[in-house]
Amino acid sequence: MQTNNINITWENSLNRLILFLMAVILGWSAYSCSDDYDEVDIAIGEPVSISVSNSEIVLTQKQANAEAVSIFWTSGTNMGTGSSISYILELDVAGNDFTSAMSYNMGKAVYQKSFTHKEINTLVMDFFGFNGGEEVDLDIRITANVAAEGVEPQMATSQISFSTYQPVSETLYMIGDAAPNGWSAEAATPLTPNSSDPTTFIYQGTLSAGELKFITELGHFLPSYNKGEDVNTLVYRTEDSQPDDKFLIEEAGVYAIELNLVDLTIAFEKLPGPAYDVLYMVGDATPNGWDIANAVEMIQNPDNLFQFTWEGVLIPGEFKIPVNRNTDWMQDMFMPEPDDPSSVYLHNGGDPDDNKWKITNENYYYVTLDISDMTISIEPFELYIVGSATPVGWDIGNAIQLSQDPDNWNIFTYEGELTAGEFKFPVNRNTDWGQDMYMRDPSDETKMYRHIGGEPDDSKWVIPEGEDGNYILTLDVLDLTIDIQKQ
Repeated sequence: MQTNNINITWENSLNRLILFLMAVILGWSAYSCSDDYDEVDIAIGEPVSISVSNSEIVLTQKQANAEAVSIFWTSGTNMGTGSSISYILELDVAGNDFTSAMSYNMGKAVYQKSFTHKEINTLVMDFFGFNGGEEVDLDIRITANVAAEGVEPQMATSQISFSTYQPVSETLYMIGDAAPNGWSAEAATPLTPNSSDPTTFIYQGTLSAGELKFITELGHFLPSYNKGEDVNTLVYRTEDSQPDDKFLIEEAGVYAIELNLVDLTIAFEKLPGPAYDVLYMVGDATPNGWDIANAVEMIQNPDNLFQFTWEGVLIPGEFKIPVNRNTDWMQDMFMPEPDDPSSVYLHNGGDPDDNKWKITNENYYYVTLDISDMTISIEPFELYIVGSATPVGWDIGNAIQLSQDPDNWNIFTYEGELTAGEFKFPVNRNTDWGQDMYMRDPSDETKMYRHIGGEPDDSKWVIPEGEDGNYILTLDVLDLTIDIQKQ
């Protein structure tokens, strides 16, 4: 009897082993035959389930780009078919049975989707039609679809609750006679949103003495953000009938402004530096005449913020230097001291004084205004010749000045000796050799180009051996031509 029991037990164990090995072989065969074996989910497992990182969320625009919620789901089961599984995520208003859901095709092998504060708030307001400040419950459903016939989709649901926010503007502009572009809503000065908090806006730059306020859209004066109860608070203005209080800048200078449209706070800080980052030239001596709305712009020197330059053709006439392009002509302007045109003072907008610089000869001029010491230089364009072919050699400090045609400022002439060697034409005698120069066009020696000081190009004209003599050189700096005549 004992022997028989042992045999029966052995036979049962062997049968169970054979069945197990057959199941393993069949399972591996089904897996290896799948075209999507690299994306196949667990053959035998639990149905799909869903979870959320946070079920009750207070949305805020200050965290617009931060994650508000993440939705997770499990892989589910392919019911032993070896087929891949794809997922559909749906969100709908609670109790709506997903009849008007927002649907996301998540594809295969994806088990999570995250939403920022802005994404959820926009979905709830724009897609589902809720308003800012409302409490909203959303149902969530994940559907797992197995790529095999006869396998029913698996579904799992959850729910999340939100309190929404009414978004403030994502753009902000500054207008006013204290602002760089005056009261023009079309040309209002933009502020920069803070990268970590888009409800905070920043401006750093020059402000004039005067008033300012803030608008949200170019070309529209409303809505606007105005001065609130004090200089550190804002008020949101949507109607012309509402108070139009503005912020007052008492002293021109460089300022940092930071304001928050949710907290309705604002802070001003006066920084060291010049009062302006751009100035203008206006007058009948300038290219655009007395059209102040199109006054030519002077450029701030990046190495000396108190220095502003302009270069170009001035004709006989007058000019002065306004601080903006306001067409009411009531802005501050830089004007010459009556007894010394190289000295400058700041005219107060609206005062009767009206001094101007006078240009007597048409020429290309270099204008440099320095508001740190209130001086100005107005230097006419000049041209020089230097090189081993010239009498002064490469002594640029003693380069020979060319004669300028009194009736055509762009025509310059050199008449004198040239010997075998090279030459080119600097625009000044600076010994650092960093200035602009007119050089030979490598493809045509009757043409030239303006070399930019500091660049490596160095193309020169050559007087060949045996061609020493007296020459007349005629240059046109507008047409960029040169005529070389040996006498």
